[in-house]
Amino acid sequence: MKTDEIENLETIKRLTTSCLSTLKPSKDKSKVHIAEIRVYDYYELATVVRHLLKLCIVALDQDSAEVPSTVKNQSIDVGLILGIALQLFPIDEFELINEISMMFPVGDKCEDKQE
Repeated sequence: MKTDEIENLETIKRLTTSCLSTLKPSKDKSKVHIAEIRVYDYYELATVVRHLLKLCIVALDQDSAEVPSTVKNQSIDVGLILGIALQLFPIDEFELINEISMMFPVGDKCEDKQE
């Protein structure tokens, strides 16, 4: 292997160690990965789940577009849901892709792209 290729591989290894952080492998051998969200307590977790469920109800019933009247608090905290989505957004992984793309610049088209 050429020296440049070895250096590139070492750089990619270092970057993957520091940038692949959104998914963590489970401790068992199931090959499943874990994405975690951070909450202050069980109440906040319950609130997140309730708002997700309400949002899904509204999405499923677009004609009436409202949470059923049997649900006491019908408001949906979209900001809370977006905050959770931001926690799950793999920004570190995009940094890795960016670094690799700078190491291996390509033209306008991907050579392996299938049409």
